[in-house]
Amino acid sequence: MTPVLSLLDLAVVGRNETVQEGLNGTVTLARAAEANGFERVWYAEHHNTPAIASSATSVLIAHVAAHTERIRLGAGGVMLPNHAPLMIAEQYGTLASLHPGRIDLGLGRAPGTDQTTMRALRRDARAADTFPDDVLELQAFLRGESLLPGVNAYPGKGTDVPLYILGSSLFGAKLAAAMGLPYAFASHFAPAALEAAVAAYRGEFQPSAQLAEPYVIAGVGAIATDTGEQAADQFLAAQRRRVQLLLPPGRTLTDEEADAVLASPQGRQMMDMMRYTAVGTKEEVGTYLREFAEHARADELIIALHADHVADRVRATEIIAEAI
Repeated sequence: MTPVLSLLDLAVVGRNETVQEGLNGTVTLARAAEANGFERVWYAEHHNTPAIASSATSVLIAHVAAHTERIRLGAGGVMLPNHAPLMIAEQYGTLASLHPGRIDLGLGRAPGTDQTTMRALRRDARAADTFPDDVLELQAFLRGESLLPGVNAYPGKGTDVPLYILGSSLFGAKLAAAMGLPYAFASHFAPAALEAAVAAYRGEFQPSAQLAEPYVIAGVGAIATDTGEQAADQFLAAQRRRVQLLLPPGRTLTDEEADAVLASPQGRQMMDMMRYTAVGTKEEVGTYLREFAEHARADELIIALHADHVADRVRATEIIAEAI
Protein backbone atom coordinates (compact mmCIF):
# COMPACT_ATOMS: atom_id res chain seq x y z
CA MET A 1 0.00 0.00 0.00
CA THR A 2 1.30 3.46 -0.89
CA PRO A 3 1.45 5.63 2.25
CA VAL A 4 -0.17 9.04 2.44
CA LEU A 5 2.51 11.76 2.43
CA SER A 6 2.59 14.82 4.66
CA LEU A 7 5.17 17.32 5.91
CA LEU A 8 6.29 18.46 9.34
CA ASP A 9 7.64 22.01 9.18
CA LEU A 10 9.40 23.73 12.08
CA ALA A 11 9.43 27.08 10.27
CA VAL A 12 13.21 26.89 10.22
CA VAL A 13 15.14 30.16 10.32
CA GLY A 14 18.28 29.37 8.38
CA ARG A 15 21.76 30.65 9.05
CA ASN A 16 21.94 34.36 8.09
CA GLU A 17 18.15 34.49 7.61
CA THR A 18 15.71 36.78 9.40
CA VAL A 19 12.61 35.36 11.10
CA GLN A 20 10.50 36.98 8.38
CA GLU A 21 12.50 35.18 5.71
CA GLY A 22 12.09 31.88 7.56
CA LEU A 23 8.34 32.39 7.85
CA ASN A 24 8.09 33.30 4.17
CA GLY A 25 9.79 29.97 3.52
CA THR A 26 7.01 28.13 5.35
CA VAL A 27 4.48 29.55 2.89
CA THR A 28 6.66 28.62 -0.07
CA LEU A 29 7.07 25.07 1.25
CA ALA A 30 3.34 24.65 1.97
CA ARG A 31 2.50 25.76 -1.56
CA ALA A 32 4.99 23.25 -2.93
CA ALA A 33 3.49 20.49 -0.79
CA GLU A 34 0.01 21.41 -2.03
CA ALA A 35 1.15 21.43 -5.66
CA ASN A 36 2.78 18.02 -5.26
CA GLY A 37 -0.19 16.25 -3.68
CA PHE A 38 0.83 16.09 -0.02
CA GLU A 39 -2.04 15.55 2.41
CA ARG A 40 -1.14 18.04 5.15
CA VAL A 41 1.54 20.23 6.68
CA TRP A 42 1.92 20.34 10.45
CA TYR A 43 3.77 22.90 12.57
CA ALA A 44 5.33 21.99 15.91
CA GLU A 45 5.22 24.12 19.05
CA HIS A 46 8.74 24.89 20.27
CA HIS A 47 9.96 27.67 22.54
CA ASN A 48 13.23 29.51 23.14
CA THR A 49 14.92 28.04 20.05
CA PRO A 50 16.30 30.74 17.71
CA ALA A 51 16.27 28.54 14.61
CA ILE A 52 12.61 27.50 14.99
CA ALA A 53 9.80 30.01 14.36
CA SER A 54 6.75 27.75 14.90
CA SER A 55 6.13 28.62 18.57
CA ALA A 56 2.74 30.28 17.91
CA THR A 57 1.19 27.46 15.89
CA SER A 58 -2.30 28.88 15.45
CA VAL A 59 -0.99 32.21 14.16
CA LEU A 60 1.34 30.50 11.71
CA ILE A 61 -1.40 28.14 10.48
CA ALA A 62 -3.72 31.10 9.86
CA HIS A 63 -1.07 32.81 7.75
CA VAL A 64 -0.23 29.73 5.70
CA ALA A 65 -3.90 28.84 5.22
CA ALA A 66 -4.55 32.28 3.77
CA HIS A 67 -1.81 31.67 1.19
CA THR A 68 -2.84 28.15 0.16
CA GLU A 69 -6.07 26.67 -1.16
CA ARG A 70 -6.65 23.00 -0.36
CA ILE A 71 -3.93 21.38 1.72
CA ARG A 72 -4.75 20.49 5.32
CA LEU A 73 -2.82 22.42 7.98
CA GLY A 74 -2.43 21.76 11.66
CA ALA A 75 -0.38 21.54 14.78
CA GLY A 76 2.05 18.71 15.14
CA GLY A 77 1.55 19.57 17.79
CA VAL A 78 0.18 21.88 20.41
CA MET A 79 1.78 21.01 23.75
CA LEU A 80 -1.52 21.02 25.58
CA PRO A 81 -0.23 21.27 29.17
CA ASN A 82 1.19 24.69 28.22
CA HIS A 83 -2.35 25.97 27.54
CA ALA A 84 -5.89 26.05 28.83
CA PRO A 85 -8.08 23.68 26.75
CA LEU A 86 -10.68 26.44 26.30
CA MET A 87 -8.14 28.77 24.68
CA ILE A 88 -6.96 26.08 22.27
CA ALA A 89 -10.58 25.27 21.39
CA GLU A 90 -11.18 28.95 20.65
CA GLN A 91 -8.03 29.30 18.54
CA TYR A 92 -8.53 26.17 16.48
CA GLY A 93 -12.27 26.72 16.31
CA THR A 94 -11.51 30.11 14.76
CA LEU A 95 -9.17 28.48 12.25
CA ALA A 96 -11.75 25.82 11.38
CA SER A 97 -14.41 28.49 10.87
CA LEU A 98 -12.14 30.47 8.57
CA HIS A 99 -10.86 27.41 6.66
CA PRO A 100 -13.50 24.65 6.88
CA GLY A 101 -12.29 21.10 6.38
CA ARG A 102 -8.61 22.04 6.38
CA ILE A 103 -7.56 22.22 10.05
CA ASP A 104 -6.01 19.47 12.21
CA LEU A 105 -5.09 19.57 15.89
CA GLY A 106 -2.29 17.30 17.05
CA LEU A 107 -1.72 17.21 20.80
CA GLY A 108 1.37 16.43 22.84
CA ARG A 109 2.15 16.55 26.55
CA ALA A 110 5.84 17.57 26.54
CA PRO A 111 6.76 21.20 27.27
CA GLY A 112 8.46 21.71 23.90
CA THR A 113 11.34 23.45 25.61
CA ASP A 114 13.77 23.42 28.54
CA GLN A 115 12.89 23.57 32.24
CA THR A 116 13.62 27.30 32.67
CA THR A 117 11.49 28.25 29.67
CA MET A 118 8.77 25.94 30.94
CA ARG A 119 8.56 28.09 34.06
CA ALA A 120 8.42 31.21 31.89
CA LEU A 121 5.36 29.68 30.20
CA ARG A 122 3.78 29.54 33.69
CA ARG A 123 3.51 25.79 33.29
CA ASP A 124 3.22 23.73 36.45
CA ALA A 125 5.74 20.87 36.48
CA ARG A 126 2.82 18.48 37.14
CA ALA A 127 0.72 19.76 34.22
CA ALA A 128 1.44 16.71 32.09
CA ASP A 129 -0.32 14.52 34.67
CA THR A 130 -3.72 15.88 33.62
CA PHE A 131 -3.11 15.53 29.88
CA PRO A 132 -5.79 12.82 29.31
CA ASP A 133 -8.40 14.92 31.13
CA ASP A 134 -7.34 18.04 29.24
CA VAL A 135 -7.77 16.22 25.91
CA LEU A 136 -11.28 15.17 26.91
CA GLU A 137 -12.13 18.72 27.99
CA LEU A 138 -10.81 20.14 24.70
CA GLN A 139 -12.64 17.53 22.65
CA ALA A 140 -15.89 18.34 24.41
CA PHE A 141 -15.51 22.06 23.74
CA LEU A 142 -14.99 21.39 20.03
CA ARG A 143 -17.97 19.03 19.86
CA GLY A 144 -20.26 21.48 21.62
CA GLU A 145 -20.65 19.15 24.61
CA SER A 146 -18.82 21.17 27.24
CA LEU A 147 -17.85 19.36 30.43
CA LEU A 148 -18.04 22.68 32.30
CA PRO A 149 -21.68 23.81 32.65
CA GLY A 150 -22.22 27.25 31.19
CA VAL A 151 -18.79 27.44 29.53
CA ASN A 152 -18.46 27.07 25.75
CA ALA A 153 -15.82 27.81 23.13
CA TYR A 154 -16.84 30.68 20.84
CA PRO A 155 -15.63 30.12 18.14
CA GLY A 156 -15.06 26.40 18.44
CA LYS A 157 -18.32 24.91 19.61
CA GLY A 158 -19.52 22.33 17.11
CA THR A 159 -16.51 22.64 14.79
CA ASP A 160 -15.33 19.09 15.61
CA VAL A 161 -11.74 19.86 14.68
CA PRO A 162 -10.14 16.40 14.32
CA LEU A 163 -7.73 15.53 17.13
CA TYR A 164 -4.53 13.49 16.87
CA ILE A 165 -2.45 12.21 19.76
CA LEU A 166 1.30 12.70 19.37
CA GLY A 167 3.83 10.64 21.25
CA SER A 168 7.16 8.88 21.47
CA SER A 169 6.27 6.26 24.08
CA LEU A 170 3.61 3.75 25.05
CA PHE A 171 1.71 6.40 27.03
CA GLY A 172 0.48 8.29 23.98
CA ALA A 173 -0.15 5.07 22.06
CA LYS A 174 -2.42 3.68 24.77
CA LEU A 175 -4.23 7.00 25.24
CA ALA A 176 -4.89 7.33 21.50
CA ALA A 177 -6.13 3.74 21.39
CA ALA A 178 -8.47 4.20 24.37
CA MET A 179 -9.90 7.45 22.96
CA GLY A 180 -10.20 6.13 19.40
CA LEU A 181 -8.02 8.86 17.94
CA PRO A 182 -5.31 8.78 15.26
CA TYR A 183 -1.80 8.33 16.62
CA ALA A 184 1.32 10.11 15.35
CA PHE A 185 4.64 8.69 16.52
CA ALA A 186 7.71 10.94 16.62
CA SER A 187 10.09 8.42 15.08
CA HIS A 188 11.89 11.20 13.20
CA PHE A 189 13.68 12.13 16.43
CA ALA A 190 12.73 9.47 19.03
CA PRO A 191 12.92 6.12 17.23
CA ALA A 192 13.39 3.69 20.12
CA ALA A 193 9.78 2.77 20.96
CA LEU A 194 8.28 2.92 17.46
CA GLU A 195 7.43 -0.74 16.98
CA ALA A 196 6.18 -1.30 20.53
CA ALA A 197 4.05 1.84 20.51
CA VAL A 198 2.42 1.09 17.16
CA ALA A 199 1.72 -2.50 18.24
CA ALA A 200 0.11 -1.29 21.47
CA TYR A 201 -1.99 1.28 19.64
CA ARG A 202 -3.23 -1.12 16.98
CA GLY A 203 -3.83 -3.90 19.49
CA GLU A 204 -5.81 -1.80 21.96
CA PHE A 205 -7.68 0.56 19.61
CA GLN A 206 -11.32 1.29 20.46
CA PRO A 207 -13.52 2.80 17.70
CA SER A 208 -14.89 6.28 18.34
CA ALA A 209 -17.13 8.89 16.73
CA GLN A 210 -14.05 10.34 15.01
CA LEU A 211 -12.35 7.13 13.88
CA ALA A 212 -13.61 3.61 13.14
CA GLU A 213 -10.22 1.93 12.64
CA PRO A 214 -6.69 2.67 13.89
CA TYR A 215 -4.70 5.21 11.91
CA VAL A 216 -0.94 5.54 12.34
CA ILE A 217 1.19 8.49 11.25
CA ALA A 218 4.95 7.91 11.54
CA GLY A 219 7.54 10.65 11.50
CA VAL A 220 10.56 10.21 9.25
CA GLY A 221 13.39 12.52 8.20
CA ALA A 222 14.30 13.01 4.57
CA ILE A 223 16.99 14.51 2.40
CA ALA A 224 16.02 14.08 -1.25
CA THR A 225 18.31 15.47 -3.93
CA ASP A 226 19.19 15.10 -7.58
CA THR A 227 22.67 13.68 -6.89
CA GLY A 228 24.26 11.54 -4.22
CA GLU A 229 26.90 14.19 -3.54
CA GLN A 230 24.23 16.78 -2.78
CA ALA A 231 22.53 14.33 -0.41
CA ALA A 232 25.77 13.64 1.48
CA ASP A 233 26.49 17.36 1.87
CA GLN A 234 22.99 18.13 3.10
CA PHE A 235 23.03 15.22 5.54
CA LEU A 236 26.30 16.39 7.11
CA ALA A 237 24.88 19.91 7.42
CA ALA A 238 21.75 18.47 9.09
CA GLN A 239 23.86 16.51 11.58
CA ARG A 240 25.85 19.61 12.46
CA ARG A 241 22.63 21.58 12.87
CA ARG A 242 21.24 18.90 15.20
CA VAL A 243 24.29 19.36 17.45
CA GLN A 244 23.73 23.11 17.41
CA LEU A 245 20.05 22.82 18.33
CA LEU A 246 20.90 20.89 21.48
CA LEU A 247 23.24 23.60 22.78
CA PRO A 248 22.14 26.23 25.31
CA PRO A 249 20.72 29.39 23.71
CA GLY A 250 23.45 31.75 22.57
CA ARG A 251 26.15 29.07 22.28
CA THR A 252 27.54 28.29 18.84
CA LEU A 253 30.03 25.81 17.42
CA THR A 254 32.21 25.91 14.33
CA ASP A 255 31.79 23.10 11.79
CA GLU A 256 35.01 21.55 13.07
CA GLU A 257 33.76 21.62 16.66
CA ALA A 258 30.43 20.12 15.60
CA ASP A 259 32.25 17.34 13.74
CA ALA A 260 34.25 16.58 16.88
CA VAL A 261 31.01 16.24 18.84
CA LEU A 262 29.56 13.96 16.16
CA ALA A 263 32.62 11.70 16.39
CA SER A 264 32.28 11.28 20.15
CA PRO A 265 30.22 8.54 21.86
CA GLN A 266 27.68 11.19 22.90
CA GLY A 267 27.51 12.41 19.32
CA ARG A 268 26.87 8.95 17.96
CA GLN A 269 24.07 8.53 20.50
CA MET A 270 22.67 11.89 19.40
CA MET A 271 22.76 10.84 15.77
CA ASP A 272 20.76 7.73 16.60
CA MET A 273 17.87 10.16 17.03
CA MET A 274 18.03 10.51 13.22
CA ARG A 275 17.98 6.73 12.69
CA TYR A 276 14.89 6.93 10.51
CA THR A 277 16.07 9.31 7.80
CA ALA A 278 15.84 8.77 4.05
CA VAL A 279 18.93 10.16 2.33
CA GLY A 280 19.66 10.09 -1.40
CA THR A 281 18.25 10.44 -4.88
CA LYS A 282 14.67 9.77 -6.00
CA GLU A 283 15.07 6.00 -6.27
CA GLU A 284 16.92 5.69 -2.96
CA VAL A 285 14.51 7.89 -1.04
CA GLY A 286 11.44 6.27 -2.60
CA THR A 287 12.63 2.79 -1.67
CA TYR A 288 13.50 3.87 1.87
CA LEU A 289 10.16 5.57 2.52
CA ARG A 290 8.10 2.64 1.23
CA GLU A 291 10.12 0.17 3.33
CA PHE A 292 9.90 2.43 6.39
CA ALA A 293 6.12 2.73 6.04
CA GLU A 294 5.87 -1.06 6.03
CA HIS A 295 8.26 -1.35 8.99
CA ALA A 296 6.29 1.23 10.98
CA ARG A 297 2.91 -0.20 9.93
CA ALA A 298 2.07 3.38 9.04
CA ASP A 299 -0.93 4.61 7.07
CA GLU A 300 0.75 7.98 6.61
CA LEU A 301 4.28 9.36 6.72
CA ILE A 302 4.89 12.84 8.06
CA ILE A 303 8.23 13.91 6.69
CA ALA A 304 10.68 16.33 8.28
CA LEU A 305 12.88 17.77 5.53
CA HIS A 306 16.41 18.40 6.79
CA ALA A 307 17.75 20.68 4.05
CA ASP A 308 19.04 24.09 5.17
CA HIS A 309 17.55 26.16 2.37
CA VAL A 310 13.90 26.46 1.38
CA ALA A 311 14.74 25.91 -2.30
CA ASP A 312 16.27 22.55 -1.36
CA ARG A 313 13.23 21.64 0.73
CA VAL A 314 10.92 22.54 -2.15
CA ARG A 315 12.97 20.39 -4.51
CA ALA A 316 12.80 17.56 -1.97
CA THR A 317 8.98 17.67 -1.97
CA GLU A 318 9.03 17.33 -5.76
CA ILE A 319 11.46 14.41 -5.68
CA ILE A 320 9.54 12.58 -2.93
CA ALA A 321 6.23 13.06 -4.72
CA GLU A 322 7.73 11.65 -7.92
CA ALA A 323 9.24 8.73 -6.00
CA ILE A 324 6.09 7.71 -4.15
